[in-house]
Amino acid sequence: MQWRSIVVGLLVLRVLLNCAVWLVFGLGPSWGFDLINPIKFTFNLHKIELLQDGDRATVKTNAWLQHMYDNRNPQAKTCSKNSGNSPKKSYLSFFQEGRDEYDRKYSSFPDALKVKMKGMARDMFYFGYDNYMKFAFPEDELNPIVCEGRGPDVLNPSNININDVLGNYSLTLIDALDTLLVLGNVTEFHRAVKLVIDTVSFDKDSTVQVFEANIRILGSLISAHILLTDPRHPFGDIALKDYDNELLHLAHDLAIRLLPAFENTSTGIPYPRVNLKRGIPPDSINETCTAGAGSLLVEFGILSRLIGDSTFEWVARRAVKALWNLRSNETGLLGNVVNIQTGQWVGKQSGLGAGMDSFYEYLLKSYILFGEKEDYRMFSAAYESIQSHLRRGRAACNEGDGDPPLYVNVNMFNGQIMNTWIDSLQAFFPGLQVLNGDVENAICLHAFYYAIWKRFGALPERYNWQLQAPDILFYPLRPELVESTYLLYQATKNPFYLHVGMDILESLEKNTKVRCGYATLHHVVDKSKEDRMESFFLSETCKYLYLPYFYLRNYKHSQPSLLLFDEDNPLHRSESKYIFTTEGHVVPIDQRFREKNWEDQFPCEEPNNEPPANISNCERIPEERRYGLPLKSIYMRQIDHMVGLF
Repeated sequence: MQWRSIVVGLLVLRVLLNCAVWLVFGLGPSWGFDLINPIKFTFNLHKIELLQDGDRATVKTNAWLQHMYDNRNPQAKTCSKNSGNSPKKSYLSFFQEGRDEYDRKYSSFPDALKVKMKGMARDMFYFGYDNYMKFAFPEDELNPIVCEGRGPDVLNPSNININDVLGNYSLTLIDALDTLLVLGNVTEFHRAVKLVIDTVSFDKDSTVQVFEANIRILGSLISAHILLTDPRHPFGDIALKDYDNELLHLAHDLAIRLLPAFENTSTGIPYPRVNLKRGIPPDSINETCTAGAGSLLVEFGILSRLIGDSTFEWVARRAVKALWNLRSNETGLLGNVVNIQTGQWVGKQSGLGAGMDSFYEYLLKSYILFGEKEDYRMFSAAYESIQSHLRRGRAACNEGDGDPPLYVNVNMFNGQIMNTWIDSLQAFFPGLQVLNGDVENAICLHAFYYAIWKRFGALPERYNWQLQAPDILFYPLRPELVESTYLLYQATKNPFYLHVGMDILESLEKNTKVRCGYATLHHVVDKSKEDRMESFFLSETCKYLYLPYFYLRNYKHSQPSLLLFDEDNPLHRSESKYIFTTEGHVVPIDQRFREKNWEDQFPCEEPNNEPPANISNCERIPEERRYGLPLKSIYMRQIDHMVGLF
């Protein structure tokens, strides 16, 4: 009998330990859905199971957990924490109610509740914006806990987490310009524009990241200028008296100050950082991430087409092509960090998150804006490689055996899994899948990220899908999941996604609101906070929460259709079509952006031999022949031109 007591005691102890692990990592119940068709679907609470309990009798080779084990060495297999005897939890299981309960809760979203949520999103924006203007302007960011402004960390130049973004140029005010128009506040928009014109200068001894300055500052200035001068007046008559294109001149000035990043690189891939007054810092590194170097084309391209100068689009497009030509011959994948002088991949990880995300996004959105077929050919090839090598799980979202889809980080050369985490930036990808017409896969991937949000009330910066626990615990108020949520609502019209938006909004109110704004979560479990409110919270997160409907762009049709349905917003009532940059800035789909009014100035020479399919004729011409002078001379010419403007 004594041995039976010991066995029972050990079993009880094991149960208690399992419960402790369950509580520590926040493992919860799971949910799933049943896709009926790409546009309308219903949920099936019993169908999706990411990690089935116990061993399966048969395991398909497309199961991503099986791929993980197959790609690990034998010693790693013996150390696996997910052995066949371990209970396997579903990552998509937070609905405990039955089907009837689900239908009651999620099959509708009353108009009165929609109005309430818009009001909450509007109040959220103004609570952050008004406190920034009161306590922080003209500094770059608001510290919402102590109610003070934040600028570059001049005492610690190596603090790139701050100094890459903050340039001592009223970042948050500039980044929020078009959000004021989206919210319908023309009076404050005019006041903000005048403040920018009167107070902002880029003649600063500030070293900033080219990518961040481009998407946050350059993109916002261009967007605000376009909306302010749009003859179609989508927001009504918002003409600003005596406005003389000052925002466009500021954008041009900033772009000129970013041009030195493209000089003296053997590949055409730009340096990651530039000093706005002095050019490339003497201690600059020769390594940059793929997203940072390859996500300049939208803003630079629009600027070139607005001012009739091909310089900016050309250098940005040359960087994209340089990266594209370095992809693996075997997999078609790119790495995440490259040496700009040698073209060697320093980081061989290929994924959808940090260091890669907006590169793919801008291939597609550049095609939307400029109509360049080569941009979409590159995107299509990249998307095929992603589906072939990054996607794990069964072939269909909700049919067949095996695990539901997940996109993992792999080695760019052989497609083998490099680690077992994904990051929160990857939550943008379901929205991109919607734009590409792949709604089914978008639904599955979005569900994965929303399940994590439900568990923690936020997205941890990194999440380990093997351990089903965060690897990096902070959440800086990122917008990617919100954007994908509304794109999916646009695609499916399923009220479920309005409930997701409401859940995210209420979580932010509960977990991140502080004395003077909304603070970064330092720890998504204990909800401790960091004293920082990044500018994208106002430019993106609040904007996406306010707009309950977004656009659908389906490239599977020969004629694109871009639809905006929110009758409460001027953007959606307008006959115009719009898209959002990676920083959430509004840009119209306009015929003038599909015309190159500089072609007469810089005619394209026809080479004797037919160029490869992925290189246009113009891009085969050396820059000296194409422009008649070296790139550095072009930069100096631009500076001379700007002196005349001011």
